[in-house]
Amino acid sequence: MTAFTVTLVLVAVAVGLLRWRRPAWYWLTFGVTLAVVRVLARYGSVMDACGLTVPPARWRLALARATNRPLPESGSPRILRLRPTRTGLVLRLKLRPGQDAFDIAAASDRLRHSFSMYGVTSRELRSGVVEVRMTGYDVLKRVQMPAETDTRPMRVPVALRQDGSVHYRDYRAIPHALTLGATESGKSVYQRNLVAGLAPMDVALVGIDCKQGVELFPLARRFSALADDPDTAAEVLDALVVRMERTYQLIRAQQRIAADVPDAEIAADIWNLPTDLRPVPVVVLVDEVAELALYANKEEEKRRDRIITALVRLAQLGRAAGIYLEICGQRFGSELGKGITMLRAQLTGRTAHRVNDETSANMAFGDIAPDAVLAAIQIPAEKRGLAIAGDSTGGWHRIRAPHTSLRQAVNICNRHADRTPDLPELAPYRPALSGSADAPMRPTEPSPATA
Repeated sequence: MTAFTVTLVLVAVAVGLLRWRRPAWYWLTFGVTLAVVRVLARYGSVMDACGLTVPPARWRLALARATNRPLPESGSPRILRLRPTRTGLVLRLKLRPGQDAFDIAAASDRLRHSFSMYGVTSRELRSGVVEVRMTGYDVLKRVQMPAETDTRPMRVPVALRQDGSVHYRDYRAIPHALTLGATESGKSVYQRNLVAGLAPMDVALVGIDCKQGVELFPLARRFSALADDPDTAAEVLDALVVRMERTYQLIRAQQRIAADVPDAEIAADIWNLPTDLRPVPVVVLVDEVAELALYANKEEEKRRDRIITALVRLAQLGRAAGIYLEICGQRFGSELGKGITMLRAQLTGRTAHRVNDETSANMAFGDIAPDAVLAAIQIPAEKRGLAIAGDSTGGWHRIRAPHTSLRQAVNICNRHADRTPDLPELAPYRPALSGSADAPMRPTEPSPATA
């Protein structure tokens, strides 16, 4: 008996230590089993206590009275599937008549306490079916991306969401995005993850870093063009506008709108073109947009208007030509001058790290998800990398990117330097690299005008 007691105490101590130091390991070994038992055992009483039950149908009540049987109990949403994951549980519920998906969402905090889980979120899959995701521990405290992710062309896994799922940056679904964050908020790490995810893909990267290139120039071997001052940035953006116009000429020449061509083959953007004619897509990363919008004299004001006009044109027309914008900055507000709110309207994806003022959070989410504004300004300073991500649908998530050092990002870019395309329009702005360490580059892409 003494040996059994000692063993039990040692196991309890080991479990407690594992839960404290390695919550992910605890969840996979003990937590998931305990959580499944807890959910199944408490499900009926919890649904009743949270007001997620409906009275039995009238015909069932009449049948019970006619047969002198006990009255049926109120009905809870039926569990269609209970699936454990590496971070929690996923319940698929079938709603009863008269219930709404909002009822589940409104009771998420009560469900979290009742089932002793760390977090509970819900979303409607289809009419009458709701998916409830429960996390067993704080997945954003120590971010560990899953070994396998659903990576596709122009779709990059960049962070982990609070519900344990992967947050993707999908350029074909959301072409342009705005990323905000104060100093030491984790914005640069998010950008590094983005570049590291794009590096193995067939895509051209164009960088504008007006902080003398300290953020993007270490990654220069994977960039087709880089600008480190506003004057060069204006020239690069003008060159991109020229490339966009030439790409549209190519699409127009290859639309194949004859009557004998199936509708699915008619080209409206570069992704409908044949592979041998398709221009390489371009992702433009602007590290600090405020440096492009500020001016001190008339000459700088003209340059500023030229830059903002080019950015707005690319945001409005660049998607079909395969040009995508990633606008980053510490501050983004209407005081940056005319054209800024017009630019913001074209940036569908929004990500806000810790910001220093509510106005910046309002510029990020005020027009699409007002609830996310309060969440963005409540990010603590010690939670570097924590961010709020939303889009024009009004939905938003807490995310956190895994820490990627500058050295790791540089190694990834150097490893895939041979994928860097040489774009004719941007050839004068190709970063100069030493010949001894330079990796082999792709042949020059044919100009869309001559293709």
